[in-house]
Amino acid sequence: MQFLSDVIANGFLGSLIAGAATGLGAIPILLGRRFSRRALDLMLGLAAGVMLAASSFSLLIPAIDTGGVQVAATGFLLGGLFVHLADRYVPHEHPNRKLEGPSSTMSRTWLLVLAITIHNFPEGLAVGVAFGSQNIGTAMSLATAIGLQNVPEGLAVAMVLVRDGYSKWRSAAYALLTGLVEPIGGLIGVSIVTLSAFLLPYGLAFAAGAMVFVVSDEMIPESHAGGFERAATVGLMIGFVVMMVLDNLFA
Repeated sequence: MQFLSDVIANGFLGSLIAGAATGLGAIPILLGRRFSRRALDLMLGLAAGVMLAASSFSLLIPAIDTGGVQVAATGFLLGGLFVHLADRYVPHEHPNRKLEGPSSTMSRTWLLVLAITIHNFPEGLAVGVAFGSQNIGTAMSLATAIGLQNVPEGLAVAMVLVRDGYSKWRSAAYALLTGLVEPIGGLIGVSIVTLSAFLLPYGLAFAAGAMVFVVSDEMIPESHAGGFERAATVGLMIGFVVMMVLDNLFA
């Protein structure tokens, strides 16, 4: 029983640290730093590359190894479907002012927070499931990678809010808030796969599918919308390699 509680606690803590990195990304805003659109697109591409590599090396490959291709494919598609349904039925707005989901009277700030929350939940789930697999090396590399890619996300949120007239400190607080859904996803993920080993490969693949869906549907289009597609692509390539190296370092 003590072992199970330790695994669950590690999953929660790992996803909490990764999620809190969104607040770290807002620090330059507090210091008065400004970033060009090219730099932001490069960082968004970097985050997308990290997520793609994490989905492949840290989630899908272990899912196939433990459950087979059919199980991994099923979980992967279900993960994408989950994000699709959340995008359709939860009102939210992206930094590019693209409103999605049903109409809502909520402020733009909370619509933006909801948008990032939808995307961060699968990331927390992925970290929790990874710790639940009891492969500490993979779990550590994934938590590190998710934390790294959360930095530009937090920066993007804080920049938009400052541009909309919010104070630097309030913008940074909202950026941090968007990442704090990750420990909730982490707790759910680690609890489910720890209590039911049968669901482990499904959980790994589900998290991978959700993350790949977010990368393709939101992160890459957003990073290409400002006219700096090549910078974003370079960032994606670098992010992919960084995650690939991290995964092997912790293996």
